[in-house]
Amino acid sequence: MPMFLSLFFLLALYLGLTANLEWRNILVGLVLAAGVLVVLNPSGRGRVELRRLPAAVWALARYVGLLLWDVLLSGLTVARIVLDPKLPIRPGIIAIPTNCQSDMATALSAHALTVTPGELVVEIGEDRVLYVHTLDATHRQEYIEYAQQLRQGLLRKIIT
Repeated sequence: MPMFLSLFFLLALYLGLTANLEWRNILVGLVLAAGVLVVLNPSGRGRVELRRLPAAVWALARYVGLLLWDVLLSGLTVARIVLDPKLPIRPGIIAIPTNCQSDMATALSAHALTVTPGELVVEIGEDRVLYVHTLDATHRQEYIEYAQQLRQGLLRKIIT
């Protein structure tokens, strides 16, 4: 499906779900539809496959929900650590392989880790390994690797 038709289809879907034809809502729908298409087809060339669109949009929604959940939980954890008089931190840098084939998936994966409080991607290696500074490097590596694999699975459904 050509990009213009895909944009029109997503805008119509958004307007149908919101049941609001006010010009501001149309503008918001247009921005959201364009954002979804940029994520689904970052090169801007080619076509977006209509049969892949529902699964990709669902994966994108799950990805954003997972990211928001991680930010909330990590924010609470960092607040607990900072407010503790003993300041129980064990900082360190851990290496997390991305196993992503595209630069966009690697960048989105690094962004998801960086916006999470208490974690910061300090470098991305040539082999697409993320080097992440974390406040607690002892217990968090297993969780971070699990969350990273989950995010990568969703990113593959969105981008590929």
